[in-house]
Amino acid sequence: MASLSDGRLIHRRLGNPSRYLENCVLKMYCACESFRDAEKLFDEMLEKDVASWGILISGYSQKGRLKEAFRLCTRMIELGIGLNSTVFTNLLKSLSDPSVLEIGEQLHSLIIRTGLSTNVSVITAISNMYVKCRQLQRAKLVFDQMVETNAVAWTGLMMGYTRAGKQKDALALFIRMLKEGVEMDQFVFSITLKACSGLEYLNLGRQIHGYIVKLGLESDVSVGTPVVDLYIKCSCFDSARRAFKRISEPNDASWSAIITGYCQIGEFEKSLQIFRSLRLKDMAVNSFIYTSIIQACSALADYNMGAQAHADAIKRGLVSYVHGESAMITFYSKCGRLDYANQAFESIDEPDTVAWTAIICGHAYHGNASEALKLFRRMQSSTARPNEVTFIGVLTACSHSGLVMEAKLYLESMSREYGVDPTIDHYDCMVDAYARAGLLQEAYELVKNMPFEPDAMSWKCLLGGCWIHRNLELGEIAAENLLQLDPDDTAGYILMFNLYGSHGKWDEAARVRSVMGARKLKKELSCSWITVKGKVHRFVVGDKHHPRTDDIYRKLKELNCSVTDVESIHLTEEDVSFGLPERKQLLMEHSERLAIAFGLISVPNNVPIVIFKNLRACKHCHDFAKHVSMVTGHRITIRDSCRFHHFHLGKCSCDDYW
Repeated sequence: MASLSDGRLIHRRLGNPSRYLENCVLKMYCACESFRDAEKLFDEMLEKDVASWGILISGYSQKGRLKEAFRLCTRMIELGIGLNSTVFTNLLKSLSDPSVLEIGEQLHSLIIRTGLSTNVSVITAISNMYVKCRQLQRAKLVFDQMVETNAVAWTGLMMGYTRAGKQKDALALFIRMLKEGVEMDQFVFSITLKACSGLEYLNLGRQIHGYIVKLGLESDVSVGTPVVDLYIKCSCFDSARRAFKRISEPNDASWSAIITGYCQIGEFEKSLQIFRSLRLKDMAVNSFIYTSIIQACSALADYNMGAQAHADAIKRGLVSYVHGESAMITFYSKCGRLDYANQAFESIDEPDTVAWTAIICGHAYHGNASEALKLFRRMQSSTARPNEVTFIGVLTACSHSGLVMEAKLYLESMSREYGVDPTIDHYDCMVDAYARAGLLQEAYELVKNMPFEPDAMSWKCLLGGCWIHRNLELGEIAAENLLQLDPDDTAGYILMFNLYGSHGKWDEAARVRSVMGARKLKKELSCSWITVKGKVHRFVVGDKHHPRTDDIYRKLKELNCSVTDVESIHLTEEDVSFGLPERKQLLMEHSERLAIAFGLISVPNNVPIVIFKNLRACKHCHDFAKHVSMVTGHRITIRDSCRFHHFHLGKCSCDDYW
């Protein structure tokens, strides 16, 4: 109970205690970390035995006070009192860092001289000491010389191999255990399964799982949880779900594993549902769960739930300093709150590569190229080093803002200055930068001459640029190559359909539609959503199911009357899905227009309207949002499938470069 006052009271009433009782009092003072009382009692003891010395040495060593522990050892040796196996074991257990390796070596030498090197508990402690000091070769040498081994020795060495990323060596030890008939406990299986997870050895993992079932251990949480984690790492979620259900009492690690699994397969709503259930039942949660939930909220752009989870994690001190802070930056960026993302980033004392990358990418996708590149220059002055993903963010920032030459320089400097080899994804970003800027021939030449075989994205970036700049000749080449690589890519057909339509080539456009029909391909239905007072309101094209439909269309009609671009409408992606290009009225009922109209009748003037869309915004709805921001004074933010657009007083943050 760590009740020092009660312990002192009882100590005073003992009278003349026996040596056994004095040792009990000594142990109590050590447990309560009152070493002043412990030392005073120890010095006053008339008859100290080896156990008395061992208790005080153990107390100091367990609390990391190695100087005091070894001072007592020196006194024992000077007094000619032999150190026993318990003292050595406790001292060795306290040596858990490479900085104390030399002390460990001296202890090892002393143990050999005192003839205790054959003691199983002592030699096991020596092996584990070398493991913790990251001397795996020495640990293995000690282990191999053991006359008699136990599960603790095997487990310690296996854990050392796993932590050092040597999972194959850990599995080799497991095979030896099987062959030598060593009795196994749940910790052995736990470490073995973690090694299988790290290597994604599904077949071996399944065999070990079968052995666990035979032994009747699958309901044990320390074994069941690594089984769940194995199947999730190997993308076998159904097996993971079944294994989870067999755990009798899941703990926070078990729940974290299954929540991660749901996020991995895209069932974000299910992961949030589990989290809400855990919180309602006041069950134990950990920092990994909060990180997964924040990532789920990022994917769903669920600002309310994510902000609540963030506040809850802060209150409980469960924000992971490894991944949690970076997840917060990404979450706020994806929810349109770049101000909060900046706050989360600036609150980190020493941002790592992941944190720098998250904030750079956040600004890139919000169209803040200058800020993204400024942050990259700050990163260069820090200890963090950019990685492949960092450069994706940098190149995206350049691409979305027309900074073609800057993108080219960054691509060329990756390997030379930063030791990061460009991948096909980086070259695709460069193709995109050329294509968006109208440098279509340069984009085409890069696709043909880059050091990788072009992938579907390479040709799609080029095709997108051809659609923006109405280049039919190159567009046909890009579409042909794209659809050869990915014949089920609906975007390729739609872009080509739109391109033919913009040139009045309706026969060719019809052939594209017929190919889509023959392949039974349908474009994903456009959907936009807005959160008002904690409730999400979703809209599709021509939606009339909302309770306030009449008010929405009344507001929309009022806004449309002031828009003069109706007669200049070209075919858009959403119209294609209906197959009625002549029905320009559909444009007036696009999903984001409905969401904007609902926002205007539901949100106060001083509150920004924030809308999310699953597909890319069309030009006319982009112009419509600019017009609405000008005539109403409302700030409007729309996140489409590519980036954020911030509209204010008739202008967009992308400067129409999108």
